[in-house]
Amino acid sequence: MTTPDTRIDALARRLDDAQTRCTDTPSLADDHTIDIDDAYKIQGALLERRIGRGESVVGIKLGFTSKAKMAQMGVSEVIVGQLTDAMCVDDGGDVDLSSFIHPKIEPEVAYRLSKDVDLDDPSVDIESCVDAVASAMEIIDSRYRDFRFTYTDVVADNTSAAGYVIGPWQSLQDVSDRVVRMKVGSEEVVGSTSAILGDPALALHALLDIARRRKIPLRAGQVILAGAATAALRLDEGVAECAIEGLGTVSVNGVAR
Repeated sequence: MTTPDTRIDALARRLDDAQTRCTDTPSLADDHTIDIDDAYKIQGALLERRIGRGESVVGIKLGFTSKAKMAQMGVSEVIVGQLTDAMCVDDGGDVDLSSFIHPKIEPEVAYRLSKDVDLDDPSVDIESCVDAVASAMEIIDSRYRDFRFTYTDVVADNTSAAGYVIGPWQSLQDVSDRVVRMKVGSEEVVGSTSAILGDPALALHALLDIARRRKIPLRAGQVILAGAATAALRLDEGVAECAIEGLGTVSVNGVAR
C-alpha cells in the first residue's frame, strides 16, 4: 500500500534522478493529483536528498514575481525554492552546460540577510534584516519534458533552481526602478527591476509571508534572489552578462564539456 509519505518520497526521487542524470521526466500531474501542500513537501524531500549528499542550503529564490507570469499560470502568489552551495557559480566563472537538461538564465536582484529572521515575531521588519544588494543571474533548468508543467509541478521541482551567480555586494539601497540589461551571446534583453512585483523589496515581504506559512528558515548570511527582471534566455556556450543600473555587472561563461 502506498502511503502519502512514500508517494512524496517517490516523486522527490523521480525529480532528483532527473536532475542528477540530466534526463527529463514527464509532468508529475500526468499521473498524480498534487496540491500545493504536496508540492512543497516534495520540494522538501528533494532538498533532503541533496543535503544527504553533503550540500547545504545557502539561500532562497522567488518565482512568479511577474504579474504577467502569475496571470499565465493562473496564480495570485509568488512561489519559493531553496538554493544550495552546489548551485553557486563564481562571478566570471565557468558553467558546465553538460550538467543541465535545457538551461536558461535570467537577470535577478539579490539581497543578503545580515541576521536571522524571527518568523514568530509578527512585527519583524524583514528589510531591516538585509544589509546588501547585488546584481545576479539565476540558471533555471526545469526537469520536465518539453517544458510542460503545472504550477504544482514547478514548486515540487524546487522552482527549477539549478544555479546562480552574484556580482559584488553593494550597500543596501532603493532599487525599485533600475534599468536591467542581460546579454547572452548575440541575444540581449532589456527590462526594469520594477518587473519584480513593482519593487524588488516587495519580494522580501512576500517571502516572509510564505516562509512563515511553510516553516522555511531565513538565516543570517543567506542569499535571496528576488525574482526575474526580464524573460529568460537560453544558456549556451559563451559569456552571459547582466548589468543593473547602479549595481554593476555579473557574468558567467557557459562551457560544453
